[in-house]
Amino acid sequence: MEIFWLNDVDSTQRYLLDGLKNHTLKAPVCVGATVQTSGRGSRGNQWIGEEGNFFISFAIERNTLPDDLRLESSSIYFAYLLKELLAQMGSKVWLKWPNDFYLGGQKVGGLITNLAGDCLVCGVGLNLQRAPENFAIMDIQIEAKALSNAYMQMLKTFPQWKQIFSKFALEFERSKAFLTHFNNVTIELKDAVLYEDGSLECNGQRMYSLR
Repeated sequence: MEIFWLNDVDSTQRYLLDGLKNHTLKAPVCVGATVQTSGRGSRGNQWIGEEGNFFISFAIERNTLPDDLRLESSSIYFAYLLKELLAQMGSKVWLKWPNDFYLGGQKVGGLITNLAGDCLVCGVGLNLQRAPENFAIMDIQIEAKALSNAYMQMLKTFPQWKQIFSKFALEFERSKAFLTHFNNVTIELKDAVLYEDGSLECNGQRMYSLR
């Protein structure tokens, strides 16, 4: 996967989406930046990228994804792959349903997914060196470009969803101590039931993770 690295950009995801629309970029492709001034987070929030942290967006053609992966669970899938890579490097990071990276009880980053035509577009942010108040900093030392190279190398092949889900399901219990947001409503996860497609049932409603 080709990686384009920018010194400064408002949003790697906006840059990537514009490139796909204008046919100046073609999937599979990744865009990273040293500084990101107006990144996109979940529910329309901003993810401001300070120098030294990790912020990339990448696009993958949907027809190359595993045949057992629901698009609604892509956030879990790609976030868990990155979580595994970080764990191999010695991190104790874990994945809170559906798309948040945590160290202990503090958020250290997140991953969001969007659809753009025939592509799935993912944006990732991690606090490698600096973090706002009440957020964590990664517990390993790695440079952003090195991490992006390692992650894109990992994405040359895609394991089946069932392989990823079986491991994610084991650590899902940790998510039950936290909250999530669905349709602009804050929901406690303490009684949530996780299904094999990555969705949750909570308070009588089914929730999927595409965001």
